[in-house]
This record gives sequence, structure tokens and C-alpha cells, in this order.
Amino acid sequence: MLKDLFLPVASPTVTQSLVVILSAIGIGVLAGRLQFRKVSLGVSAVMFTGLLMGHYGYRIQADILGFIRDLGLILFVYGIGIQVGPSFFSSFRRDGLRFNLLAVATVLLGAGLTWLIMVLTGTSLEHAVGIMSGAVTNTPGLGAAKSTLQELQHTFPARVFSDPTVAYAITYPLGVLGIIGAVILSRMLLRIDLSAETAAYEQTKKSLEEALVRKKCRVHNPEVIGQTIHRFLKTQQLSDVIISRLKHAGSTHVVPPTLDMAFQDRDVMVVVGKPRSVDAFIRLVGNESTDPIIDAAEDIVSKSLFVTRKSATHKTLSELDLVNSYGLKVTRVFRSGMELLARPDLELYYGDKVQVVGNREDIESVEKLIGNVEERLLEPDFLSLFGGLIIGIVLGSVPIMIPALPVPIKLGFAAGPLLAALIISRYGGIGVIHSYLNVGAIHFMKDLGICLFFAAVGVHAGETFYANFVQYNGWQWLLYGSFITLIPLALMVLIGRFVLRINFLQLAGIMSGAYTDPAALAFSTSYLGSDVPTQSYATVYPLVTICRIFAVQIMILAAL
Repeated sequence: MLKDLFLPVASPTVTQSLVVILSAIGIGVLAGRLQFRKVSLGVSAVMFTGLLMGHYGYRIQADILGFIRDLGLILFVYGIGIQVGPSFFSSFRRDGLRFNLLAVATVLLGAGLTWLIMVLTGTSLEHAVGIMSGAVTNTPGLGAAKSTLQELQHTFPARVFSDPTVAYAITYPLGVLGIIGAVILSRMLLRIDLSAETAAYEQTKKSLEEALVRKKCRVHNPEVIGQTIHRFLKTQQLSDVIISRLKHAGSTHVVPPTLDMAFQDRDVMVVVGKPRSVDAFIRLVGNESTDPIIDAAEDIVSKSLFVTRKSATHKTLSELDLVNSYGLKVTRVFRSGMELLARPDLELYYGDKVQVVGNREDIESVEKLIGNVEERLLEPDFLSLFGGLIIGIVLGSVPIMIPALPVPIKLGFAAGPLLAALIISRYGGIGVIHSYLNVGAIHFMKDLGICLFFAAVGVHAGETFYANFVQYNGWQWLLYGSFITLIPLALMVLIGRFVLRINFLQLAGIMSGAYTDPAALAFSTSYLGSDVPTQSYATVYPLVTICRIFAVQIMILAAL
């Protein structure tokens, strides 16, 4: 009967199992949208919905449960890696190193406190890592703990290991609320002026990340007349300057200049580059110009082209040689929200947006080489997606031998796909696998993955949640979890603010990132009225996730 699909049964069919999973996700997503003073559980409400359903008798077939749980975790961490990969590597040229050192130190402190609690209180190994994973809201850590315990179960069949999900579920709300409370309390105690913090951040960002500028100049300096553009730029060490247009005096003909063209008296040029370099170039060759003809020339246009063909992917601009082959000048390349100067050695990735200047007919010819089929970028490339996931699974399955540990550790489904996504996004792809996924596809993959994972672990843990809370004194676990949550957070705020002098907006993102908590991040951006926390969150999230996975695995294996 139809009602049997929605009633709890001890031995569910495949159809009944799917209905339970989808119901937990649907109801959980709806509950996660409810807010109390700007605070909501978000997608994590799916796990608590699953706990309630499991408590009241709903079950999922064992084989389906394992498949859904692992698939969800793989999709979630791979999506995170693809999303934050470009900013993760580029951040190390600025604040990324100290941000990650602070976050990793927090991870190690939390692991040390967990070990101390386990030794002093006699808490079992499985429950201790569950308490820690929940107290720091680290879902991949929980996944790694479960995978490691399953491996040990095969290695030591005589031993019985408890499920860490129960302890995780008990302390998880504490982890979310602890981070949110720490953000609120630290702002109050430190008397943070948000407008001053925002102004300070913008000033620092402006000094570190100068946007590219475009200016016109006229040649007057007799010392540069007759020199080729290539020789002049090399002599003056102005490799980060691009000349996109050139017009000789008395002429209305505008061309994209080649590097072997020589400066002539009263030439007018359009120069693109960093502000200081552009200003230095103008001072050396002459003065700034207001000539309107070089902009109004009908035979020369500027257009953005999307890289969508293999013939241009993973080719450097010097290899494509658009200037000599087509008479086009590439001035800028836009990638993952970053604006890059078109240096000759810049390698193009699939999905890049290339700014070119030249004749309309020449641009149309280059479109055949570049691709410029924007509609193709809206379609997910399943070869790249699933190929990347396979690489991640393979990486996660490689055993890593560590002396003194009884069995090798593995990155597992939590860190393997994450590391693969970071590598693929760093290099734009591997072979036929590229890193580009449109923003909508990334968010869909992440949210679907975490919902599947939360629904599976929630329903499974809910079966024995109440009995375990009573049996193991859940209130005591909450007390242990509060130490793991709050002590590292307090030290992070003190060291980050007074020793490392980190802007509070960035520090709030590091707090959420070190605890891998998207709910706390969402609260921070709303509470502080800024998107700055998101950037520092993305900077520390990948390395913290990998460290937490390794920390859990090493704790489990070292305790045997």
C-alpha cells in the first residue's frame, strides 16, 4: 500500500529507503531555513531530521546506507576543492601562510585536548573522536573516522568498534553555537569597530592587490624614439606592461603593436598594467594623452572571448602568438574572479575569459581557435567531473605507511577527492580532465553531497541515539566537547588579534574555517555585514580539512 512508503519499518525495501533519505533531506532543508535572531542551522538541520526519523523507527537498507553516505561525502569535498582551489594557492603569496599556521595550530590543540580527555576520563577511542569531530563541526573528519574504523574491523575482526556518529551528533550543535558565540563575545570584549575594520581591510587589500589600469600616453622622449617596444620594456624592466593599441602621429589608423615595432615621435598608445608600472612607463616615454581617436577607431575593437576549445586550452599566449598570426593583442585574462595580466608565459585554462584588441575580422578568426561558446560553459562536463572524482578516490585509497602504526593510513573518501580537486584546479586540469565548473553546478554538487551524507549518518545514528545519550551520559560528552570547542577558539582570537594583528573580519572567517563550519560562516557574514570572512574561510578550509582527517586517523591508530 502507498502508506507503507511513509511508515517506519524494520527491514525497508530499496524504495522505502529512498523515501526515507529524500524525506530527511526535504524536511531538514525546510527546518534549516528557520532563523532565530539571524541564526539558522542551514543544511546541518538535515542530520538532526535524520536523527529524529531514526529514533522513531525509520531505517535505510545497509547497502544503500553505505553507498549514499560515501557518495555524498565525495561530492561534497570535491565541490569544496574545485571552489576554493584557485584562491587557496594564490593566498599563500599574501596572508595564507600565517592564516593556515594559526588554523592548523588550532587543529593540533583540539586533538591534544581530545587525547587528554580520553586518557583522563576513560572515554572510548571511538566516542572521543566522535566528540571531537562534532565539537569542531568537521564532517570529513567523521567520515575519515568511520572509514578507518571499518578498515580496522576487517583487520581485527575480533574487536568491536562503536559508531562515532552518536557522539558527533550530540556535540555538533555545541560546535555550531560555540563558534557563533565566540564571534559575538570576542567582538564585544575586544570592542571591535566594524567600520574601522572594513576600512583597514580595504586599504590593505588595495596596497597588495592593485587592479589593472588602462591609460593613454604620447611619445615625446627623444631617448626612446627608434627603440623597439621589446628592447625598451626589457631595459626598463617593465615586463608587467601591455601596449594594446598604437597610432602614429597624423594618422587615424590604429593597430595592436607587435614587440618589434619601434617608437616614433608623437605616437599615441594605450597601456595596460599595474598602476605603478603604467605610470612609470608614461613618465619614461612622454606624457599622458587625451587623444580620442585611438578609442574611437572603428577598425579596432576590444572583445572578451571564452576559452572553450582544446586547441587553446593549456597553451601559453606565446604559443598561440595571436599578435603575429592574427594581429590581435591580448591585454587581460579573467579566471575564477581574478584579473591576470596577459604575460607571454601565461597558460590558458578551459573557461578563462580572454580580453583581446584588434580588427573585427581578425577577432572572428580567433574565435574559431579560442572557441568562445559561452553556452558550453553552462553545461557540466561529466568526463571532467567523474574523471576528477575517480582520481580523488584513487588518491584516497593509496596506503601511507607510518612507522609505529599497526596499519597504514589513507586519505580516504574525505581527503582524497579534496586533494585531487585542489591539484586539478591549481593546474587547470589533467589531460582531458579540466577544472572548470560553473558556479551553479558547484553549489548543487556541494549541497547535494552534504545532504546525502547528513541524511544517511543521521538516520543510522538516530536508531540508538537516545539509548546512547542515556547510557553514556550525553551531558558529560557535551562538557568534554565544550572544552574542545572553546579553549582553542579563545586562544585563536587572542593570538590572531594581539600577536599576528589579523583584521577581525578575516579572523572571524578563520574561526569558521578552522572548524569547517559553513553555518558559522553564514552567521559571521550576516552579523558582521561583510563578505570578507568568506575569503579567509576559503584560505584555511582545505588544509584544515586534510589536517583534521589525518589527526583523527592517527589518533585512532595510535590508540590501538
